[in-house]
Amino acid sequence: MKMVRLLIQVPVPLKARLDALRQEGTTASGFIRHLLGQHFRQAPAMGRKGR
Repeated sequence: MKMVRLLIQVPVPLKARLDALRQEGTTASGFIRHLLGQHFRQAPAMGRKGR
């Protein structure tokens, strides 16, 4: 799968938490990809109201 870059800005406290994850061996990119994957796998079941 081809990857593209995404530049985001986060508040300093959130960046500090991402840095703490990095110390445990998890990259910010990997963590964000994981969260986005979870979100989009759940999306159809969560938000759609029937017509």
